[in-house]
Amino acid sequence: MTANGRPVIGNIPTGVPGLDAVLGGGLAEFSFNLIAGAPGAGKTTLAQQILFANATAEKPALYFTVLGEPTVKLMRYQQQFSFFDAGRVPSAVRFVNLGKEAVSEDLDAVVDRITDEVRRTQPAFVAVDSFRTIGAHARPGGAPSAHAFTELTEFVQRLSLQLTAWEITSFLLGEYQETDQHPVFTVADAILWLTDDVERNSAVRKLRVVKARGRAPMPGLHTFRITDAGLQVFPRIPEQQRSRPTRSEKRLHSGVPGLDEMLGGGYPQGDVVMLTGPAGTGKTTFATQFVRQGLADGERCVVAVFEEYPEAYLARAKSNGVDFQAMIEADKLSIIYLRPLDLSVDEMLAEILLAVRRSRATRVVIDSLSGFEIALAPTFRVDFRESLYRLVGALTGAGVTILMTAEVVEPFAGGEFTSERVSFVTDDILVQRYVEMDGALRKVVAVIKMRGSAHSPEFRLYTLTPEGATIGESLAGYTDITTGVPVKVS
Repeated sequence: MTANGRPVIGNIPTGVPGLDAVLGGGLAEFSFNLIAGAPGAGKTTLAQQILFANATAEKPALYFTVLGEPTVKLMRYQQQFSFFDAGRVPSAVRFVNLGKEAVSEDLDAVVDRITDEVRRTQPAFVAVDSFRTIGAHARPGGAPSAHAFTELTEFVQRLSLQLTAWEITSFLLGEYQETDQHPVFTVADAILWLTDDVERNSAVRKLRVVKARGRAPMPGLHTFRITDAGLQVFPRIPEQQRSRPTRSEKRLHSGVPGLDEMLGGGYPQGDVVMLTGPAGTGKTTFATQFVRQGLADGERCVVAVFEEYPEAYLARAKSNGVDFQAMIEADKLSIIYLRPLDLSVDEMLAEILLAVRRSRATRVVIDSLSGFEIALAPTFRVDFRESLYRLVGALTGAGVTILMTAEVVEPFAGGEFTSERVSFVTDDILVQRYVEMDGALRKVVAVIKMRGSAHSPEFRLYTLTPEGATIGESLAGYTDITTGVPVKVS
């Protein structure tokens, strides 16, 4: 194909959720690709997932196994993935063992065998697993002779030229180290590096596009999971903040009687709101009323919970007179709960964005940031603020209003307003505190930040009842409120 006299290289969808976006539009047609990583990183699963997503009887795939594992054993384990269709073997995907040729260390014999199989099958795709075992005697890491390394280089170049000339998209799989100087690194059109990073008792799988000729891949490390469906990649989304919609003049009702007055008419639409306070002050209650009000106003909502199971969240809401089950069944409310171990911010973001786009939600609640941080794998907690910045940027880019709760350890006034040190990502901050009045603990709320909007500077008492929270009287006649022990002005 040509366009304006120039050859056009088509895109090949990988069939791996999230990977096409990371690659900048999929793999290049007729490319020579390397999938590298340590044992167990997911190389074989990734390659076969791509092949089964693209191979047909008319455009078949050849999968060459070398010394890694026998073909029968490989198929036995791979067919447990839902993408593996045994009915398409060998018509669309054919497995061939190169063990005999590889053991002989005769590189010409390896090329001849691959050539014979390609001419016989005329495939559109070829994979060699594990490529590193071919020519093992010539590995740079093993201090080979100059002749052996030259022989391996010529073999790689010859194989690459032949596969490309046959208009085949190929995949070489190998257990390489990034410090290796293997000639395939130079010849490959794209290099996908898979790792399984271990920190303390946590393991997180990550993918990086080291090289992609003619592409503009997403930079950085992208987390992925291997499930029964195969690989799923969760792309980093570092530039979504730039697409944030213009600030709206519309106000959203908070659902808490008396709070809209303090907010100057309600939460500005599209804002990021943080509600912070110690345990028991009613953060979740405020958030639940925000959701209930949105549903009553005809909006759709998404709630991400980290400190309790969805069933417990719904039961507690119902005990407060809020029955969300009908709204869930009507697809107006989505409750998201992700497993609280080894979580990545990109994984959570993918789940929330999917729910927002599917239901066209306009309100999102994250309850709570404290629980979210604990749920993250240790490697992501270090960059929690940067991760939260990307999360908020992507969600506001989708045009939703976000309410996040965060717990502070200090139960009385005088402590930090937020324990997360992430107030810079928020537009509005509300604080809840305990104060001692007449020998009893009372709860107060104040609005300490509203970006570009007038709001009440008062501390107001509030009460929590089975029906929810209600804002009460102002403490305008008191001093020393922030100490936790207000003094009435005589």
